[in-house]
Amino acid sequence: MFLLTAALAIAAADVTAVARSAPGGLPEREPAAVGMSGERLATIDRVVQRGIEAGGYPGASLVVGRKGYSVWQRGFGTLDWTRKSRVTTDESIYDLASLTKVVATTTALMVLYDQGKVALDAPVSRYLPEFTGGLKDQVTVRHLLTHRAGLSAGRELWRIAGTPAEARAAVLASPINCTPGACYEYSDLGADLLGFIAEAVSGENLDALLQKAVFRKLGMTDTRYRVSNADVFRTAPTEIAPPRGYPLRGEVHDENAFALGGVAGHAGLFSTAADLSVFAQMLLDGGVYNGVRVVADSTVQLFTRRAAGHRALGWDTCDGGAGCGQFMSARAFGHTGFTGTSLWIDPDRQMFVVLLTNRVHAARARRPSKVIADVRNDLADAAVLAVMDDPGGVLAMPASFRADLAQDWNRPLRTRRASSAAARRRAAAAKRAAAKRAAAKRAVAKKSSGKTTASKNASAKGPSAGKASSKSKASSTKKSTVRKSAPKQSSAKSATKKSATKKRPPKK
Repeated sequence: MFLLTAALAIAAADVTAVARSAPGGLPEREPAAVGMSGERLATIDRVVQRGIEAGGYPGASLVVGRKGYSVWQRGFGTLDWTRKSRVTTDESIYDLASLTKVVATTTALMVLYDQGKVALDAPVSRYLPEFTGGLKDQVTVRHLLTHRAGLSAGRELWRIAGTPAEARAAVLASPINCTPGACYEYSDLGADLLGFIAEAVSGENLDALLQKAVFRKLGMTDTRYRVSNADVFRTAPTEIAPPRGYPLRGEVHDENAFALGGVAGHAGLFSTAADLSVFAQMLLDGGVYNGVRVVADSTVQLFTRRAAGHRALGWDTCDGGAGCGQFMSARAFGHTGFTGTSLWIDPDRQMFVVLLTNRVHAARARRPSKVIADVRNDLADAAVLAVMDDPGGVLAMPASFRADLAQDWNRPLRTRRASSAAARRRAAAAKRAAAKRAAAKRAVAKKSSGKTTASKNASAKGPSAGKASSKSKASSTKKSTVRKSAPKQSSAKSATKKSATKKRPPKK
């Protein structure tokens, strides 16, 4: 009995040393164990909750990780506005939208690059013979990865194509609008071409290639292109999107990805925050996770550093306006998704931030895109501000993020709201003043109209009446002047003066 008790005590001690283990994703650790402040991280909860209260999204799934552990893993709100299905980080599945470009398509290219099957500066026509002619012959794989191929942002494939094959043909037939490498335009079409290249080189469907080469290796069991019927209930809904006339849940939100059959280079992937935390850690660890290598460390470095402008190869970098806040390092990289998703990784601080929402689902905010943009930036800032062992020193906590100032934690937002309220008050006051001025003008016009009528009536009596009236006015004016020097006047003259005075128009 004593030995059994001792054994249980040792086991308990071991569990404490390893900390909590998340049901899915990375193992958990207390913030202090990885050099972060739990008190400062608590700001994150208010940031995300603010977005829900503002009507930007019904719920959110979040993971902040550092040094190989999950330190802040939270589910907020519900999958939809009915308040029935609570969000959890390891169970709730979200449509990643454009995060597909980096988690799926770019990663597939990294794997094939490692295998020597794809060359970055090779023309796209080498892998896709249909993509040829004119400026297309100058487009390289690198141009596609940096969005500098000269392609437009996208085409309405769902309008012009009746089948996935027709949609694919439309992508391949897309024109080049400028000399490749000379101009930048963020392009879904370029990402789709990268997906076609991966399929052509590997001989496999993009989804199958990624499952075998990436997701299964990492244990990302909830990451896939098409959600199974059994998992629809735990998938966050989006909205009614053309050409479909029904609410979407477990089906890709992006219309063009739908036109391509649900598997596309630019959108279509679904995942959980827990799965993405493992993916992010793999990149932080140089392409390996739990001893399993996915891509080479040199390949991770190549694809995640700036290559052209603010873009890396496939990835975006943190330039202060992409949803990564203002405190992440210059080497930070990441991406966002239209449905309200984002993933940012900071190699210098060995940390990442995953945020998944469905802000396109019947958003109640007046400007849902502004809400999610503010939340992304504030979330990234709050995570970085919680780092306590940065070689450059601990960043000062801005007053707007201080946990003890509950009423003032987000001063910029409160200032904007106060300004909006003041503007509404000014507009209402101006409206009331305009109404008063209009009423005064109407009163003057009415009075003038009455006098005009009286004048017309006087004119109708004939010329003699008019002459008599004129003589009376002249006489009264003259007598008024005389009255100043001689106050005593006859009662008849006085009566004439009073009568003339009453006929004078009012001063304006």
